[in-house]
Amino acid sequence: MQKQKLFAIVGATASGKTALGVELAKKYNGEVISCDSMQIYQGLDITTAKPSIEEMQGIPHHLISVIPRSQNFSVADYVILANQKIQEIASRGKLPIFVGGTGLYLDSVLNGMQFAPQKETEIRKKLLARAQTEGNQNLYQELQSLDPQAAQKIHVNNTVRLVRALEVCLTSGMTFTEYKAANLAADSPFDACIIGLAYQNRQDLYDRINQRVLRMAETGMLEEVREAYQQGSVGTSSAAIGYKELIPWLEGSSSLENCIALIQQETRRYAKRQMTWFRRNAQIQWLILSKNDEVQEISEKAEKIIAKTENL
Repeated sequence: MQKQKLFAIVGATASGKTALGVELAKKYNGEVISCDSMQIYQGLDITTAKPSIEEMQGIPHHLISVIPRSQNFSVADYVILANQKIQEIASRGKLPIFVGGTGLYLDSVLNGMQFAPQKETEIRKKLLARAQTEGNQNLYQELQSLDPQAAQKIHVNNTVRLVRALEVCLTSGMTFTEYKAANLAADSPFDACIIGLAYQNRQDLYDRINQRVLRMAETGMLEEVREAYQQGSVGTSSAAIGYKELIPWLEGSSSLENCIALIQQETRRYAKRQMTWFRRNAQIQWLILSKNDEVQEISEKAEKIIAKTENL
């Protein structure tokens, strides 16, 4: 059976993925699927750098602002939604184009990861109840005995992952480590061309990050964070860089200048972690950029990569 063709644009935050995704969507009759663990939540639009209507240029963008910010959301949830969107887009004769910097989400989709049922199983209920009454230490010790490799990679305080690993061990007949390896060994159901954006001079990327944070602060980030903070119930979306860093300013314990500088610093650190993740993927074909590259120029370079790898 012929594999579904798709593109993916990856790289660090502020590297220009959104603009390139739009250009390629126009060129190849595509629609964009966001691959960003924070943009999927409703609210905090500026803080999470969601593309504006102007930036989308009429290209449909999916999986942005579809989950209430008080709701927890996992990679397993993302895989389900992303596969649905791939089918919907392909059924319209369009090309799915993933754009984003959450490498775990993209890898899980492209590798055809299969997750255990996400409905609230009895075992999960019991494990979560034990975590609340006993704390995580006993559960962690159980995971150490059942799957020491998984235990090494999961922090004792990460209740969600801890319970998930134990649930797989207790219900699947294999360890969590074996379960993940079996998924990764499966042949990908997609014919993917993955293009990565990287800057020849890292400082050029850092300058883009610093400037974007200042621009966000000037165009509404402060107001939307204040509103979300006052409303409460931010849930998992509170992990978005820019939210927690502004709380000291909202509470009067730090200056706005210091908080903005902290957002810039944390965003640069996040960009470094993103690039570490993506550089491990040998399938990514990299475009090395300089600060003077224009969007059209970058798009033309991407099209040359695509021409070599795709029969389009």
